[in-house]
Amino acid sequence: MPRFLTLIRIDEKNAPSTQSPEMEERMGKLFEEITKAGVILDMGGLQPTSDGTRVHWQDGKLSYTDGPFAEAKEVIGGYTIWQCKDKAEVLEWTKRFVQVHDEDWTVTVEVRQIQE
Repeated sequence: MPRFLTLIRIDEKNAPSTQSPEMEERMGKLFEEITKAGVILDMGGLQPTSDGTRVHWQDGKLSYTDGPFAEAKEVIGGYTIWQCKDKAEVLEWTKRFVQVHDEDWTVTVEVRQIQE
């Protein structure tokens, strides 16, 4: 079965600082269902970009840039690795994940198949 990586993008500067209890409950129920379905291989949230470092290689030179990354409006806030029968299945799970968020959240999820 193919594996997929989802990159969960958020506007770090405007993201709500907490989740509502209702959102936490919806998220918990969805994660329980995903776990029972056996399609999730790994997932996690990421620390803020202020704790990150970018490593760049260009023209034979290495450079490092410590966060926060001012030019970035959207940043990767988390990831998920799925194993689903096809892209349609992972898109359905991703749609459900996005829809459990409260309306004051802005979330974009990029879905990419992992090259085997």
